[in-house]
Amino acid sequence: MTAHGAERDAAREGAAPAEGRGWLGYALAATALWGVWGAFIEIPEKAGFPASLGYTVWSLTMIPCAAFALGRVGWKVHRGARDIALGASAGLLGAAGQLILFETLRLGPAYLVFPVVALYPLVTVILAYTLLRERVSRRSWTGVALAVVALPMLARQEPSGQAAQTKLWLLLTLAVFLMWGVQGYVFKLANLAMSAESLFFYMMASGVALIPVALAMTDFTQAINWGLSGPWAAVLIQSLNSLGALLLVYAVRYGKAVVVVPMAALAPVLTVLLSLGIYRVIPHPVVITGMVAAAAAMVLMAE
Repeated sequence: MTAHGAERDAAREGAAPAEGRGWLGYALAATALWGVWGAFIEIPEKAGFPASLGYTVWSLTMIPCAAFALGRVGWKVHRGARDIALGASAGLLGAAGQLILFETLRLGPAYLVFPVVALYPLVTVILAYTLLRERVSRRSWTGVALAVVALPMLARQEPSGQAAQTKLWLLLTLAVFLMWGVQGYVFKLANLAMSAESLFFYMMASGVALIPVALAMTDFTQAINWGLSGPWAAVLIQSLNSLGALLLVYAVRYGKAVVVVPMAALAPVLTVLLSLGIYRVIPHPVVITGMVAAAAAMVLMAE
């Protein structure tokens, strides 16, 4: 049987993979949601609600998204050992990477951390191309290359004078870079073994399982905003993140990881545009150049 075992027998009794450009709608929607999420994510933290508690809220908002997805397929969850391992791996790579990023930003300068982490789709592309044998047109490859160039530009941060407390920040940065890059590959691998709904369920469970770690990272001796601008605002904002993650799972299932992951990673383009309108922040010329490259990449990849 060809095509990865007919997409591994349509992800073992899940809905049959869509043909044509069905993946594109999911990928664009995920990118849009993450772009809006990025524009507002700092609001709760600046209002006194720690980022570690924001992680807790995010993991809890994954639950209704998982329930919605499973409800569409009759609450069927693939429960084989390989299914659990792949699903948990996808979830832990993303969630643990987020928690490690919190510590990384405490130890090292954001203007160096973010451009490196932003290149994580490069790992996904290499793994999907070499291990999954994913092939796309020259036009799409040009788009992928442009996306890789644009990502560190979009992640540019102004130097703040923050000095790295230890070289550990560099190792942690590389760890997040690798974890998120491998996660994109695992997304596709898992989608070939189980339904997208089952995969998202295990991602949700993995994220929730790490809540104690996030709570341990929280300094409860400091004043915490428990009002509307704190956890309640975080619920609304993090729901965009969770829904975007669900749509990305569908996009990777129906599309190719070498294209979908770099496309979704270009969400900062929308974040910058929204920040320009909301906060009246004029982007640095490097960021503007990255936005132009990203726009061209989106057009080329959306063939």
